Amino acid sequence: MWDLYREVLKACEENRPVALCTVIRARGSVPRHEAAKMLVYPDGQIRGTIGGGEMEARVIHEALQALQEGHPRVVRYMLSDPKQGDPGVCGGEVEIFIEPLLPPPTILIIGAGHVGRALAHLAKWLGFRVLVSDDRPEFCTPEWIPDADGFLVGPPEEALPGAPIHARTYVVLTTRNHPLDVRILPLILDTPAPYIGVIGSKRRWLLTAKVLREKGIPLEQLARVRSPVGLELNAETPEEIAVSIMAEIIAIRRGGSGMPMAVDLQQALRELVECGA
Repeated sequence: MWDLYREVLKACEENRPVALCTVIRARGSVPRHEAAKMLVYPDGQIRGTIGGGEMEARVIHEALQALQEGHPRVVRYMLSDPKQGDPGVCGGEVEIFIEPLLPPPTILIIGAGHVGRALAHLAKWLGFRVLVSDDRPEFCTPEWIPDADGFLVGPPEEALPGAPIHARTYVVLTTRNHPLDVRILPLILDTPAPYIGVIGSKRRWLLTAKVLREKGIPLEQLARVRSPVGLELNAETPEEIAVSIMAEIIAIRRGGSGMPMAVDLQQALRELVECGA
């Protein structure tokens, strides 16, 4: 069991997701009893066992779903009658708690200019792990962006293929021109990132999208991109633009609408009167 805990610690230190599956209740004849543990990695690899066989295969499937969705779950299995869909014939009953252990949400900022710098500062304050990439070494440094946790320096074709982009990585292109966007986007559109934002005007994005379509990028992939990036705040300064971008990312992450929450007071009071409150 200590070896499994060391594996969990290693995954956390390396910012790799893993699901911890623990038998929390067992009755009757079962392959493993309470506290038996297994780790499941996103590629389906496992460490430890909760009993093997069809039951374990189902738990692995559930663990992969939990890693994708980010929510824990409890699964219950009867081990009596495979004809009724049970994953075994031992005769017992088992409950397993599946806990996804996920790395902190990460923001990958591609473009370390003034907006990228302000975005890194705000994202770090909001609890994100911050990675910064730029082809200009003088901008991709701790001196210029002290809030970054890591740097990917060099041309995008060299720096980005090794970027740790997962289902909790939010990618923002704060680049200096649309030819760079044309080079960068094909490198990240196939990733599981839940958010890909590109800074710039509507015209800049349309020019970028037109070139990428001509290069054969499918429209459904381009539709993943949010550009102009951020919520409409009429922002001007780098700091204001960073707030606009992070507000949109938080809305995506938390399932918010981005709409104002203030009530129409006149309508609300009228409804109170009508219902007799």
